[in-house]
Amino acid sequence: MSTPRELTVPSASVDPVRTLPIVVHMDDADTTYDVVDALSLTPFADGAQPWARTARLDHIRPDASLLPPGAVPVRQAAGDRREALLATGEGWTLRAVRWRGGGGEVTVTAISDELARSVLASATSDAASTPVDAEDGAVDLGFWYHSARRGGYRTVRSVDAPSWLDIRANYAGTVAAALDRVMAFRPGPTTGRLMLMHGEPGTGKTTALRSLARQWHDWCQVDCVLDPEHLFADPGYLMDVVLGDGEEEDDGRWRLLLLEDCDELIRGDAKRTSGQALARLLNLTDGLLGQSRRVLVAITTNEDLSRLHPAVTRPGRCLARVEIGALPREEATRWLGGAGEVGPDGATLAELFALRDGADPVGVTRAARPAGGFYL
Repeated sequence: MSTPRELTVPSASVDPVRTLPIVVHMDDADTTYDVVDALSLTPFADGAQPWARTARLDHIRPDASLLPPGAVPVRQAAGDRREALLATGEGWTLRAVRWRGGGGEVTVTAISDELARSVLASATSDAASTPVDAEDGAVDLGFWYHSARRGGYRTVRSVDAPSWLDIRANYAGTVAAALDRVMAFRPGPTTGRLMLMHGEPGTGKTTALRSLARQWHDWCQVDCVLDPEHLFADPGYLMDVVLGDGEEEDDGRWRLLLLEDCDELIRGDAKRTSGQALARLLNLTDGLLGQSRRVLVAITTNEDLSRLHPAVTRPGRCLARVEIGALPREEATRWLGGAGEVGPDGATLAELFALRDGADPVGVTRAARPAGGFYL
């Protein structure tokens, strides 16, 4: 029998760079941004500046330098989507990135944590701009996506949000009455946490949700998940989104997670085809996970509501279920004000705009169905 080999473990005081040296390779697939990233990481990786601090800003003033007073960039890369710069000082290195949407990120490495904090605070002082006011016709929406490098990541964009009163006439009377109740909704201790919105393309689902974000702005932050199929397949990503973007202070606001076109997640055969995804969705809306956070979930779908999984549509889980259909012929004709001819099946909002503006909408044969339905 062979003698066991003794495993040598480096002392905690041994610098890991000495045992695992850092090597950076670059080729023609790398960009100038990659060079800035590599240079900014070098002093942290080689141990010269072992402390790092990062701050992310959702809104940055256009004239903000993202640098401490007197600092001058030693590298700067600019393009259509973002701008990155690198600056150095006595015992510190700074990397700042500004994204096209108006946000950005600043990272400082330094010889001490105190210095890293000080330089970061100096670089970001007065850099943040005032968030968009919903009264100005726009709201800030969060957009989540899963990055292979960063995991769950959230960015913020300003989105035009019409007033509900301004667009109410774009919906059939029964649908408008249902959406009135949604717009006026406020969460209570026993209300459901899932909202379903069904309608064929062009009926105005997304427009209604933008208006909802404005209507709920004072108590609810709306976050759109760009890859919902990945969200419920990856528990780590789901926890990133549910816990939020890491803000240290809880301002008491609710969050609405918006999942668009999630037909495969909630249709009748979802349990068989989506595995644990449906179970995680249900746990988020009324299970232990959902009860631990102030989170609501809104799902849009093109599926007929009668074909959805019964566990999703049952009362008590749903705070609202809204079916947005075409405007009936009489209401569509009134909407046009004589600007076009409406067929016997009525018209969707997209078709009405096309008729009004002189474009020829694509001809469709619409099955007879109610103009809309709702329960709260």
